Amino acid sequence: MAKKLRVGVLFGGRSGEHEVSLLSAASILKAIDRRRFDVVPIGITKEGRWLAAADATGLLGADRSAVARRLRAGDPEATPGAKLLHEGIPTLLAPEPGPQGPEGKAIDVVFPVLHGTFGEDGTIQGLFELAGIAYVGSGVLGSSAGMDKDVMKRLFAQAELPIVKHVTVLRTKWEASPRKVVAQIEKSLKYPLFVKPANLGSSVGISKAHDRKELGPALEEAAKYDRKLIVEQGVGGKKSRARELEVGVLGNDDPRASVVGEIIPGKEFYDYEAKYLSEGSVPVIPAKITREEAKRIREMAVAAFRSCDLSGLARVDFLMEPDGKRRIYLNEVNTLPGFTQISMYPKLWEATGVPYAELITRLIELSLERQEDKNRNTYSRE
Repeated sequence: MAKKLRVGVLFGGRSGEHEVSLLSAASILKAIDRRRFDVVPIGITKEGRWLAAADATGLLGADRSAVARRLRAGDPEATPGAKLLHEGIPTLLAPEPGPQGPEGKAIDVVFPVLHGTFGEDGTIQGLFELAGIAYVGSGVLGSSAGMDKDVMKRLFAQAELPIVKHVTVLRTKWEASPRKVVAQIEKSLKYPLFVKPANLGSSVGISKAHDRKELGPALEEAAKYDRKLIVEQGVGGKKSRARELEVGVLGNDDPRASVVGEIIPGKEFYDYEAKYLSEGSVPVIPAKITREEAKRIREMAVAAFRSCDLSGLARVDFLMEPDGKRRIYLNEVNTLPGFTQISMYPKLWEATGVPYAELITRLIELSLERQEDKNRNTYSRE
């Protein structure tokens, strides 16, 4: 019988998407194939404290408050792995023959389910690279490019992919000259406008501005979360809203796209509340579009994946004009999308013929495939 791979499922984190991460991790831990994988839950608190074993699992449920009480009391070893994680993260992650993790075993693969800042932006991926360990998802470059909406759009434009008109504003410029910034935006774009932090996911900090009165507060809200702000011209104009289409991409050098799905938001647009808190949003899989439109969107999704040098997985989001022209615009890529069983990325692949548990296994296999390819690299002339 083949040796079981030891998989560390890493979740939580300091970002505004902490709770979403917990939901994704709980689903993965429940569904992962235990016949093939030994699973190590690894949690990160909102304060940045790393935990393993029982305390990590406690973050996912009713034990969360008990974990917090022990940490506030100064217990440095809530579990045998907690102190090791807190004082020397790479020692847990290092593959053999280096230092080993809890219970005397090294972790073979990390499955990070850290949505947003510090998990989806290349920072944690750099740690995995230093540790020389396989991990699910895109590398440092792809993760950071996929998180930064300004850089992402530049790469899309270089690949000649259709994107909406937009303006990038620095927080310092907005704070120093708000009237000048508003004038610049209004000269370039037409209302309604969507204002977003450049580096954040799950629609946190995003506002829709219908006029100048709403633009200032929208910029203020986005500026809480990042130094770069993206202002996009709304698709569909003032009288109608864009259709929101999504595609899952899976693979490394030869990625493939899922069927196309559509989200019909319960609110005016698909913000954080519509995604996770309210029940009004309706997913439609497959989307009610023509065969030619679906083919084009799937091809664009793969092109977007490649333009940002992504690997493993990504959800690619599109906007379609609601009128007769039905023009399609590439909106963004999400390199670590929500991963509960009812999240769009797994649902898209389920509709394509890849069940949830099989999808988890495939992503782990892709991480090992990419690590094997990296191991071919020479980093020294000696």
